[in-house]
Amino acid sequence: MPAQTKKLAILFADICGSTALYENLGDQLARQLIARCLTILNGPLLSHKGTLVKTIGDEILCTFPTSEVALIAACEMQRAIKADNQNSEHPMYIRIGFNYGEVLCEDGDIFGDAVNVASRVAAITRANQIMTTPAVIDPLPLSLHDMVRKIQRVDIKGKQEQIDIYQVMWELEDMGSTRIGMSAYRKPQINGIALSLKYKGQPFIIDESKKKLLLGRDEVCQMIVKSDFASRQHANVEFKSGHFILSDHSSNGTYIRSSDGHLSRLNHEEAILQGNGSISLGQPYSDNPVDLIEFSILPNS
Repeated sequence: MPAQTKKLAILFADICGSTALYENLGDQLARQLIARCLTILNGPLLSHKGTLVKTIGDEILCTFPTSEVALIAACEMQRAIKADNQNSEHPMYIRIGFNYGEVLCEDGDIFGDAVNVASRVAAITRANQIMTTPAVIDPLPLSLHDMVRKIQRVDIKGKQEQIDIYQVMWELEDMGSTRIGMSAYRKPQINGIALSLKYKGQPFIIDESKKKLLLGRDEVCQMIVKSDFASRQHANVEFKSGHFILSDHSSNGTYIRSSDGHLSRLNHEEAILQGNGSISLGQPYSDNPVDLIEFSILPNS
């Protein structure tokens, strides 16, 4: 079939922390969980007339006829995964990035600048997030504009100017938070769990009121780790959807040891902190690191 040029929404949906899944759960169970997650994503894809272009390991690339249906499908994908997690011993998390523009369709694949931009957007997206571009936002009906907010500008390879990146607020409480001044939509403060981190005797707490902590050598970090193995802004820990998620952004990786002795390494990946244990920035436990961060999850009174 000859190549055709079409204007489509291009969407990447990626399962987060798959490498850690294989390390923590073993190959067979990890493969089963990833396959189940991809099957769940297929539901919103088909119901909104999407086309699966290909599966790339733990990621799918698909297209939709309009930016509006792509946005709705992306939200349904996140909600479907969240609903499935409520009955799963091993919760899964995805990140979605998408763009809209002209693509070259050839031999069942797609090519072009719009695809490259969508891939870049997906790469900077975190677990549980949906990110997109002005090309998607501009044609959206006004009724959907409350669902998006501009959060940053980024460099895209091959482009001279930075582009705006928008976050799609797919959770009901997040959608409500964009309506400033309307108390009925404000997310209530709740008592729940807290994450305690301790470095060289200094305590740090993350909970519903203080949701994020940046770790690294740089003075801008809330937890400054003076180690030659740590990057300037090495990692962050964030309270999101009832979980404490550690995200690695470093050169040397982040190592986690749980209380039962299990070890895992993150390399530009994310993991959920559970129970208690320790974190080493950039230095494996086999090297007997001294700059350890102790962590434990506690009831928040």
